[in-house]
Amino acid sequence: MTVAIIRFGGSNCDRDAERALEHLDVDAEIVWHEDGLPEDTTGIMLPGGFSYGDYLRAGAMAARAPIMEEVREAAADGVPVLGVCNGAQIGCESGLTDGAFTTNESARFQCEPVYVRVERDDTPWTRAYDEGDVLEIPIAHAEGRYEISDDRLADLEDEDRVLFRYCDENGETGPEANPNGSKHDIAGILGERDSVAVLMPHPERVTLPDVGSTDGQGVLRGFESA
Repeated sequence: MTVAIIRFGGSNCDRDAERALEHLDVDAEIVWHEDGLPEDTTGIMLPGGFSYGDYLRAGAMAARAPIMEEVREAAADGVPVLGVCNGAQIGCESGLTDGAFTTNESARFQCEPVYVRVERDDTPWTRAYDEGDVLEIPIAHAEGRYEISDDRLADLEDEDRVLFRYCDENGETGPEANPNGSKHDIAGILGERDSVAVLMPHPERVTLPDVGSTDGQGVLRGFESA
């Protein structure tokens, strides 16, 4: 019963993710992508970093690694999959979720705390929260702006697959609260199954009490039943 944290060349948040999950008593193991998924995999995390130096597009090369076919098959079988930051980019590039993440509106790397609003509280990743809760979670990305065609966005909204939106500390959305220009202030979305999610902010960085905040714990608790 193991959450596999997949390490690609350039991953740099895998150890943070492992420590955060172990703090929550979730068995986790860092897995080198060439080794494939362990037989006892019951959850999968795609961590942040700069896989393959973000060449071509962020996440594009990792998304084509053979292990991602295993990840897609596992996701189709209901195995929980969470992509964070570069992992979110890989998730979109590999077809686990809709849309894509591209260059921030500011055209610069941004590393700062932001606020996100919980849009649904009935998913594995948000059941620890209430709908409308505001969380403070840091971002660290240069290509975090979520983009999707208007038609597909309408479907995403109609299917209630937006998980988090950028907001201010009062839960209000708008340009001033959107750090990267993401369409409809989207910070995290669901795949076709609620057990698959990607988000740009880093919940593992606000999970351990000694960092001053535990707002991200609830997201990672989505693996507790894995």
